[in-house]
Amino acid sequence: MSLTLEKKEERKELRQVVSKRIAATGNYAAALAVKDADVDVAAIYPITPQVQIAEKIAEFVANGELDAEVIHVEGEHSALSAVVAAAATGARAFTATSSQGLEYMHEMLYIASSLRQPVVMALATRALSAPINIWNDYADAFGMRETGWIMLFSENVQEVYDNLVQAFRIAEHPDVLLPVVVTLDGYILSHTIEPLEPLGREEVLSFAPKRPRGYRPVLDPDYPITVGTLGTPHWYYEAKYQQVVALRESKRIIEEAGREFGKKYGREYGLIEEYMMDDAELAFVSLGATASLVKAAVDRLRKEGIKAGMIKLRVLRPFPVDEVVKALENVEAWATLNRTISYGAAIEEPLFTEIAAALAVRGIVKPMASFVHGMGGRDIFVREIVEMYKKLDEIRKSGRKVKRTYFWGVKGHDPEEDQAM
Repeated sequence: MSLTLEKKEERKELRQVVSKRIAATGNYAAALAVKDADVDVAAIYPITPQVQIAEKIAEFVANGELDAEVIHVEGEHSALSAVVAAAATGARAFTATSSQGLEYMHEMLYIASSLRQPVVMALATRALSAPINIWNDYADAFGMRETGWIMLFSENVQEVYDNLVQAFRIAEHPDVLLPVVVTLDGYILSHTIEPLEPLGREEVLSFAPKRPRGYRPVLDPDYPITVGTLGTPHWYYEAKYQQVVALRESKRIIEEAGREFGKKYGREYGLIEEYMMDDAELAFVSLGATASLVKAAVDRLRKEGIKAGMIKLRVLRPFPVDEVVKALENVEAWATLNRTISYGAAIEEPLFTEIAAALAVRGIVKPMASFVHGMGGRDIFVREIVEMYKKLDEIRKSGRKVKRTYFWGVKGHDPEEDQAM
């Protein structure tokens, strides 16, 4: 059967798109984004599971594919210190870390944001010790929530690349000038090979061009200036409030970057992503690679006649309050699924606390639940998420108000016992 000219053109265009695809791990995608963004300075101390990011960037520089200064440092604290200083001279700067490495640089996280340096970091999310665990959960990422960084979560390898490309544009925007962290789930994304459509340097620099900061670089020997000096009670508060304003303003810039990225490359990004939410009665909120499993559970539940939906948080900071509230205001019950614990908190899953507060201040109270699963890289199966949805349905029908977190998948433990604690 002969094809029409129109169909032939469509297939030709599709082949052109497919020909740009490569097979890549999340770590390689992150390094490729750094190369395409023409980063000037990278300082990375290797730690599992982000080692390959550092290796590939060093390889790009050694091969002449990237003209950058790779600084060999003695630890993660030094790595972030180095790129903060580099950014202060006007350089496009990047680092990467994971787990205990993030904790080692924790002091510098606050300094990077307080000095308003637009550093970009990739975080291969990994469980925190002890006991030592090199697999995935979100304990390290959620420990960053109060440090003043913009936080983007990635669901797949393509999003790792796309989020990092957008991160440089967001961080360096004159209305923002804040550091940005982009997460990729350790091993689940960092070491998994998926299709990737890189844009190339010309396109990335067209989308996220290097531009003057709008002020003279702070570290310039010809124009000496003091940076990070003593903040007395007379002015410290004002400096902190400027960070508040910048984070608020970053929401607009993140949305603008996501819309323009979609117009140019066909992959649009917002603060959240809604899946099957138009008529959803039950909704889960999740983030990172876990969101893919929740989507699969929603598909399975829909086949059973259960009106399930989900919301994926792409942006954790600044928290997308209005978008989450709007998405959840018409559902009958909602829950969170997360790979981290807020120890000793009123609700021991921190994402739930954020959403419950956002709804409560608007007078929206409905049946809700909080689920923790997947700690330390424990596998989460779609059938388990289906069971969680059905547990939420039970809560909806009973009208119960859940006050504790369900710790799902703990060996020898009935999650119903959590409600009696």
